[in-house]
Amino acid sequence: MRLYKNHTLKIYNSLSGEKETFTPIHEGNVGMYVCGPTVYSNVHLGNVRTFMSFDVIFRYLLHLEYKVRYVRNITDVGHIVDDVDEGEDKIAKKARVEQLEPMEIVQRYTVDFHDVLKEFNFLPPSIEPTATGHIIEQLEIIQKIIDNGFAYEANGSVYFDVVKFNIDNHYGKLSGRNIDEMLANTRDTDGQSDKKNTQDFALWKKAEPEHIMRWPSPWGIGFPGWHLECTAMSTKYLGETFDIHGGGMDLKFPHHECEIAQNEACTGHNPVNYWMHANMLTLNGKKMSKSTGNNILPSEIYTGGSPFLSKAFSPSVARFFMLQAHYRSNLDFTNDAILAAEKGFNRFMEGMETLKTLQPSATSTLDIASWKQSCYDAMSDDFNTPILIAQLFEGIRFINVINDGNETVTADDLKTLSETMRTFLFDILGIKDEQSAANNSDKLDGVVEMLIGMREEARVNKNFALSDQIRDQLLALGIQLKDGKDGTSFSVQ
Repeated sequence: MRLYKNHTLKIYNSLSGEKETFTPIHEGNVGMYVCGPTVYSNVHLGNVRTFMSFDVIFRYLLHLEYKVRYVRNITDVGHIVDDVDEGEDKIAKKARVEQLEPMEIVQRYTVDFHDVLKEFNFLPPSIEPTATGHIIEQLEIIQKIIDNGFAYEANGSVYFDVVKFNIDNHYGKLSGRNIDEMLANTRDTDGQSDKKNTQDFALWKKAEPEHIMRWPSPWGIGFPGWHLECTAMSTKYLGETFDIHGGGMDLKFPHHECEIAQNEACTGHNPVNYWMHANMLTLNGKKMSKSTGNNILPSEIYTGGSPFLSKAFSPSVARFFMLQAHYRSNLDFTNDAILAAEKGFNRFMEGMETLKTLQPSATSTLDIASWKQSCYDAMSDDFNTPILIAQLFEGIRFINVINDGNETVTADDLKTLSETMRTFLFDILGIKDEQSAANNSDKLDGVVEMLIGMREEARVNKNFALSDQIRDQLLALGIQLKDGKDGTSFSVQ
């Protein structure tokens, strides 16, 4: 029996505003789509927090033995500056400013995105599609929406008719907005003359002669609207209706609202059963902003290169800090807060090392089974990582009182304690076992130093064949020896 059958999972659904029992469309299988980055600049720390939330959700679903297809896209075209329909594509603008091809910009910042997530120990998604790789699918969806009467062509662009859609549907149901109020509060501005209504949004935009990124379409040369790509990629890989759609709170309107409208206009039914939104990360009580200087790059955390930090912190400490807040809660990043998180993180690492030395007894004076269940209860209650961390601290307390001889556990309970701690801390929360990694590094250093000694002895005995063999085989393993006047040193490549 798969583990999910023993643990009822509840998810807060942004659409209903309530926690709901999770029931996947196909028993034992989960389809999850998360809006990925627009790759025109370095990924910022707020993005990392959002993607980390869904990384933990992905990990827990896998642990519960669901078969998960996790799709997280790369936006490499169509995202207009200031998230509006008029103006310049963010990637095209960056390419123009830096005098590079747009795909050079995309490649540079996609690599940065992957490098940062690797540092923070993210699992890769099942599929990572790009907007430019799905132009054909986007054109097909536009045509279906036009055929169904919910879009119109104007001067080479195609717009979604929000007012007509809202006659028999509800545009604004995810964000709680009223279309009449939105129309009343929106003034006509220059460049919107092609639209019937100010709230209409672009499905396809005509490319002006200077626009770099452009494709042929039935309506002329242009490029797709930002909202359309997620509809195209989510439905292609997960179906017209799928289980979970996630993203940052800032995407709820207009991006996700437009996605719902596009899907319903195209297929006639609701696209997603559970909408999930991660909240903001602020810095010293203020919104992060490059323009104001209140900003910190993820890499600055582990290099110590930020004026906001008193020292460098490992990515695992930063990950531990972020997971101490629930994904739906606002989280403020400060130097004092991450210093406190580091102390807690070190307690965990020390406790996990102590755990390895514990000896079982004939009886248990601790209720390990109930404690284990409390860990599952926390994660099954809308992925409540702060409550889980509190329970894991209780596990560390168990370890310490057993080590001090004040409590006892049987061999079976000790095994359960060890497996549960490791599973939730390392596998589900995704914290790296840095203490073990450090111990392994020390062992590697010892082995290499031993081989350096054997090589030196071979050279003294004029056994240059063995000396060269040791050097070359270490190099093949990525360990380069460097001979100098003070002896031989090494570096791991």
